[in-house]
Amino acid sequence: MPGSLSILKLAVFKPLLAALALLFVLAHPAAAQLSFKPTAEAVQEDKLLNALKEGDKITGRVSIPDGMAASLIQPAGRDWRDFQRSKLPWIGGIAILGMLAVLAIFLMVRGRIRVHQGFSGKTILRFASFERFTHWLTASCFIVLALSGLNVSFGRTLILPLFGPDAFAAMSAWAKLAHNYLAFPFMLGLAIMFLIWIRDNIPGKLDLEWIKQGGGLLSNDKHPPAKRFNAGQKGIFWIVIIGGVLMSVSGWFLLFPYLPANVTALQFWTVIHAVIAMLFIAAMLAHIYIGSIGMEGAFDAMGTGEVDLNWAKEHHSLWVEEEQAKASAPPDSPRAVPAE
Repeated sequence: MPGSLSILKLAVFKPLLAALALLFVLAHPAAAQLSFKPTAEAVQEDKLLNALKEGDKITGRVSIPDGMAASLIQPAGRDWRDFQRSKLPWIGGIAILGMLAVLAIFLMVRGRIRVHQGFSGKTILRFASFERFTHWLTASCFIVLALSGLNVSFGRTLILPLFGPDAFAAMSAWAKLAHNYLAFPFMLGLAIMFLIWIRDNIPGKLDLEWIKQGGGLLSNDKHPPAKRFNAGQKGIFWIVIIGGVLMSVSGWFLLFPYLPANVTALQFWTVIHAVIAMLFIAAMLAHIYIGSIGMEGAFDAMGTGEVDLNWAKEHHSLWVEEEQAKASAPPDSPRAVPAE
């Protein structure tokens, strides 16, 4: 019985003592603060939380060669993430859908650009086999790179709901491999294009006149004179070269992320890569339109390499004159010697 009485007293008085202690702490918070002794771990966590609130960069120590792995949290990373999730889709949507809308309106208003004199049945060589190979090598790689890149920005929103997670995951994995490896033949084609066409794409006074007349795009029977490449084609050439170089440099840093040796620099190049890609795709949509359904006879230039003579005279009259002069000159005719 004495033992049972002790247990009963303990069961009754222990909750009562706990309640009295709680009331004392609530009534005297200073006493509670004085009795709290934070551990070393709690102090470190408190510093971490304060740094997160203030937006400071938090780094640690690593023993691996990649020093970027020491960055735990950085404010620029949150800004970069917000850009990728919110601003970039808007930039891409406006650029690409806007270009498609402009081309559709232009086709409805202007219609297809026809050969005013009709096809003559005679052809002239426009691009040699090697030139066409270089063009299609670069163009085919660009199409795959563009589609696989757009999957990164819009795939989760547009493709995932249609095909489901398994199919989307498999497709994205193959798209990533294609994007990584086709970047190299794209860069090769870009370099070759620059070497073989730079001579004919230097801007000149003739291009200003072509621009003033709108390239003849708004007229059915009048086209400004042009050499092998007109001002519009020269513009596309430089868009491809400059945009391709920016895509190649930024893409190289993404393929080999240890090269920048800085997380902020890597984030900068990802933004450059993404924004230039969206604008690049929009510009190439206009190029594809003019080279296919937008202009009658234009596709033959990169299809068979030969274009109709009337088409060539309407769009590149000065170039036709140069080619015909070369063809009519005797093979062993003496060249003009400049007077001393």
